[in-house]
Amino acid sequence: MTDKELIQRCIKNDRIAQGELFKRYKDTLYFVSLKYCRNTAEAEDNLHDAFMAIFDSIHNYKGQGSFEGWMKRITIFKAIDRYKNNKYIPVAVFEETLTEDDIELAVSKVSLDQLLKSIQELPDQYRLVFNLFQLDGHSHKEVSEILNITEGTSKSNYHRAKQILQKEITSLIASSKTQKHGA
Repeated sequence: MTDKELIQRCIKNDRIAQGELFKRYKDTLYFVSLKYCRNTAEAEDNLHDAFMAIFDSIHNYKGQGSFEGWMKRITIFKAIDRYKNNKYIPVAVFEETLTEDDIELAVSKVSLDQLLKSIQELPDQYRLVFNLFQLDGHSHKEVSEILNITEGTSKSNYHRAKQILQKEITSLIASSKTQKHGA
């Protein structure tokens, strides 16, 4: 069954088509949720909320652009809505910064799971800005509009997120070196 047929059947509240749509896209949208949520439990909740919103608004999809992209946007906005009203938690800004070469070297030595976990542990505002700007390619202007913050706040939060991740990656590399050398 094509996406177009699935969409038409989902518009008619066909439960079998909804189940098929879920099976087809759950892994992709779960990964999107993981990028924006703090842990797997929140990602699962977000995935559920996103699919509920997708099924509720599928009649609004006009066939322009990628259907998967449309669902990803809903999933991202559901995750953002989850954190928008939370209080901002300040985090100490780290003095030490690494060069781009240090970052590339560090990323090559850190597993994707470790990196994702580090991103998930960022404070909400930093994580959302980092994901929107770095991982999803939005400009700071777009990020500021999505999160209802100033462009300067977007840039500042992105910079702080990078600093935190740099320190975390440095720590992960140091601990892996210590383990390899038997300490």
